[in-house]
Amino acid sequence: MNPATTLRLLGCIAALCMFVAPVRGEDAPRPVGLDQAEALRASQAAIGRQIGDYTLLDREERPVRLAGFRGKPLLVSFIYTGCFEVCPTTTRSLHETVKALEGRFGDKTFNVVSIGFNQPMDSPQAMRAFAAQHRIGRPNWEFLSPSIQIVDRLTEEFGFRYEATPSGFDHVLQVSLLDAEGRIVKQVYGDRVAVDLLGEPMKQLLAGAPLPPRMQLDDLIDRIRILCTVYDPETGAYRVDYRIIWEAVGGLMFVLAVFFYMLNEWRVRRRLRRAQ
Repeated sequence: MNPATTLRLLGCIAALCMFVAPVRGEDAPRPVGLDQAEALRASQAAIGRQIGDYTLLDREERPVRLAGFRGKPLLVSFIYTGCFEVCPTTTRSLHETVKALEGRFGDKTFNVVSIGFNQPMDSPQAMRAFAAQHRIGRPNWEFLSPSIQIVDRLTEEFGFRYEATPSGFDHVLQVSLLDAEGRIVKQVYGDRVAVDLLGEPMKQLLAGAPLPPRMQLDDLIDRIRILCTVYDPETGAYRVDYRIIWEAVGGLMFVLAVFFYMLNEWRVRRRLRRAQ
């Protein structure tokens, strides 16, 4: 095959790879997970709902009633201890926020609860290890394990949505703020829990003032990352974008095509020089 023919053939292969890659990426199956808008609607619908009197186990396997936290504002977050990135990050962020709130309002004015929803894996022992790993030992913060029989009802009441994925769980990143009567008055979203997002509503609760109206759902979706899945730093999203993979394959094929063309040209010229 002469060099001109080789060049045309390799050029066609490279062009085909660059064309097919994005198309295959568009058609490639995407991982199943939560619908962000629907999960957010369910979470917001829980605002105003009074949470039932569920009994969970603390880190020492002692029964703890959620109703026992009434009388003070309560912050509730749902986690799973098998998460190695987002749940730890969110919990550490909440820890910093809680310390700031204690400095502002005192450590006896509110309580905090983290609930492990992945049962039976999030046992009292697992929750104890999780708290110890992240150095959380505040007297007003409990890490609780519900029985597997009540997980669905409990998460439904909080408007907390989650779904199993090959990498763990896709779930809403939310901290629920409950008033002294056990009603959800605010849902705060994101993997970074800013002090002002909880400080102002906490101040209003403690003062008995009305809370501000809810944000529009579209504003929340546009401004805040609310779901926890595997984070992809290349895309800045929590879902795998297969188009990037196929485009990378196409680019690699193009580079290889150019490399083999140059190698073939070098060999042809070398043979011609030898023949002379």
